Amino acid sequence: MRYRLTFVAGLALGYVLGTRAGRERYEQLKKSARQVSQNPAVRNTAESAAQQGRQFAGRAYHTVTEKVHVPDSVAERVRSLRDRNTNGAVEDDWGTSNT
Repeated sequence: MRYRLTFVAGLALGYVLGTRAGRERYEQLKKSARQVSQNPAVRNTAESAAQQGRQFAGRAYHTVTEKVHVPDSVAERVRSLRDRNTNGAVEDDWGTSNT
């Protein structure tokens, strides 16, 4: 799915950059993209996909840590750095909001 979305985004970008239809067509495409991105169904789908990705990453992390022995001193250091960077707030690197 990720590659399909990337392909479609690249295709749209190539069309916008390569078109000779002029400014009106560019504005029309921009307006359509804004409408799609502000659609509640699209936002909810993106948020649920991000949430599923975080859950999958968490499961993968636990699976890897069970199979690979990490010394406690390293694990403690990583945890302390993670806690210090988030300051107790739940924040992800994907730029999504918890709405």
